[in-house]
Amino acid sequence: MFVLYNENTKFPVKIWLEGESQMEENCLEQAYHLSQLPFLHKWVCLMPDTHAGKGMPIGGVIAAKDVVIPNAVGVDIGCGMDFIPTNIRMDDVREIQTGNGTLIQAMIGNIMRAIPLNQERYKEPQESKVLDRARGEMEKYEENPELMPLIEDGYYQVGSLGGGNHFIELQEDQDGYLCIMLHSGSRHLGKAICDYFHEQARELNRRWYSAVKDEYRLAFLPVDCAQGRQYINWMKLAMDYAFENRAHMLSKTCAIVAQLIEKHAGVTVEFGEEINCHHNYAALENHYDANVWVHRKGAVRVREGEKAVIPGAMGAASYVVEGKGSRESFCSCSHGAGRSYSRTGAMQAFSVEKVMTDLKEQNVVLGKRRKNDVAEECRFAYKDINQVMAQQTDLVTPIRKLKTVGVVKG
Repeated sequence: MFVLYNENTKFPVKIWLEGESQMEENCLEQAYHLSQLPFLHKWVCLMPDTHAGKGMPIGGVIAAKDVVIPNAVGVDIGCGMDFIPTNIRMDDVREIQTGNGTLIQAMIGNIMRAIPLNQERYKEPQESKVLDRARGEMEKYEENPELMPLIEDGYYQVGSLGGGNHFIELQEDQDGYLCIMLHSGSRHLGKAICDYFHEQARELNRRWYSAVKDEYRLAFLPVDCAQGRQYINWMKLAMDYAFENRAHMLSKTCAIVAQLIEKHAGVTVEFGEEINCHHNYAALENHYDANVWVHRKGAVRVREGEKAVIPGAMGAASYVVEGKGSRESFCSCSHGAGRSYSRTGAMQAFSVEKVMTDLKEQNVVLGKRRKNDVAEECRFAYKDINQVMAQQTDLVTPIRKLKTVGVVKG
């Protein structure tokens, strides 16, 4: 970790990398912008997977006094990971054949048919305790009538994957056991909330002649103003919705895996401890004797002993970790490997053939309807996850290492 603190910074920037040479120029510029915010508590943190985002770098963590910043949470509010291990040894099921290819291929195919991908949604409304609760508490949301249709619309998206870097993976851990991991968020709900309140914050900041420049894209809302309270209500709704969205998909995936393994291998599947964690959100926490709004944008909370999930990229290693409770990082760690190529850049640099060959050589089963954009999320487009892990040994302890066996992508 190194610290930026010079004539360009009002607050220090602590970066879990070896030096500025490991940072892209746009990310460094955004770090300087963050360090100028007048309401920061202590310092800015950038995790080892950091790269440029919208306003605030991905892999960024800040603690703010009495304000929330929509773009410091991000457009996919509540995006995160869900993970569960099984009692099934991969060596016992790897070579089993079914009428739809290998057992892994059959699982991937059934998952793709059961869970809507990309922009797909369910034709009928799905069960959602989170949205049911919101309907019973409409007084919390009715001050923003423009957003109200999102609640009804959400019933058709809960339990759907989305696109981009979202995935469902079947994995093998270091001891040879089958595990399930998925990555998704709040779907359209979170983006609409972020965009709406970012514009509200911009208008208020202009009215107040705020010292935070509009071009920084870090417009803020005091938590004691009406718009700040409204954003927090909607943000918490999106977080709960994202958590439920992942849980629904994991439940369906577990049912598919259990049914096919019992049918073709004659073994009953048992599932272990589930870990469902956010990596795009803000929360009121106490750090250095102050109650502050910790914004984690592409970062995971890891208090001492708390478990979290850090995925690599498609075909790379992933990790389950246990937190060390680092005060310096506001009890945070990276949320993944971090991009080294933009999606467009990855498609220009790596051919479909190269990516497909790489996955085949690693015996990874890919479930994806369109292959022409597969390079966007290939492992070559991301930083080396093992190097990222090496740069945060003071933040987490790896307790499980995972390798991709099969992956469903939008």
